[in-house]
Amino acid sequence: MKIINAADTQRALPFERLIPALEAMFISGCEVPLRHVHALHETPEESPMTVLIMPAWQRDRYLGIKTVNIYPANAARGLPGLYSTYVLYDARTGEPLALIDGNEITSRRTAAASALAASYLAPATASHLLVVGCGRVGSLIPEAYRAVRPIEKVQVWDRNVQAARALAETLRAQDIDASVAPDLAGAVREADIVSCATLATEPLIQGAALRACSHLDLIGSFTPQMREADDACFSNARLFVDTQEALQKSGELLGPMSRGVFSPDDIAGDLADLANGRIPGRGDSGGRTVFKAVGTALEDLAAAILVYESAAQSES
Repeated sequence: MKIINAADTQRALPFERLIPALEAMFISGCEVPLRHVHALHETPEESPMTVLIMPAWQRDRYLGIKTVNIYPANAARGLPGLYSTYVLYDARTGEPLALIDGNEITSRRTAAASALAASYLAPATASHLLVVGCGRVGSLIPEAYRAVRPIEKVQVWDRNVQAARALAETLRAQDIDASVAPDLAGAVREADIVSCATLATEPLIQGAALRACSHLDLIGSFTPQMREADDACFSNARLFVDTQEALQKSGELLGPMSRGVFSPDDIAGDLADLANGRIPGRGDSGGRTVFKAVGTALEDLAAAILVYESAAQSES
């Protein structure tokens, strides 16, 4: 069994290859059962610890299982609060093929799925990108989007100004015209694409500030308590999701639906619909688009296969 570390995993997943790999997997499909969530023992002194188990497979090809350990109390220990590993198997025999860094797979496939959606939904001439949230995923968004749209200007915003400044400096070192947005609402008004990757529980993006032909990408809300956009963001916009599971998990959608802003029938489609051409993307039409993602094990499997096959090819 191969053991593939974080650096090698990252090198095997350039967005120019990862985005088409995700598209191909959304076209061909795979089996994705609901994720398993297990709460471990907790003490009065510590926050609850959680294990997520996320399997996916294609018959007679590959079986993959991602395990995510979430330990909030690790911050006090000077350790990361999340550890993730991915094990890839031969689906025909059950033989373990590779142990892959799960953190790199998760962050890069998340940014790639966002960019894949933008390749269908964002204006073809979009050149001004606003990134809201400068963490692990947010820091990858500019690179991913530049693989699918002619992005020339990037603004970044984060509640932590130092994090925003650090990301802008990193992007400028890559010869990208990047700056810190001094005013979030003002930056939203100017952007062709707004991409949010935060842990917010109250809306950061106001729909009234969005441009008439803009694309809004919402990554952060993956629990019912989380939210990045206000209700107005969904008015007079075509709304897409990565998978239908988003309607059950994200406060971004559950809240507005409970208030009658839209219904499940108002969802225009998901990534599989777009990839297979069942639902048209933006095309030459105007109007606003919104994409909400919560992540899927399908994306993990596509990324893991790419990592494993790249490693096998380099050894041959």
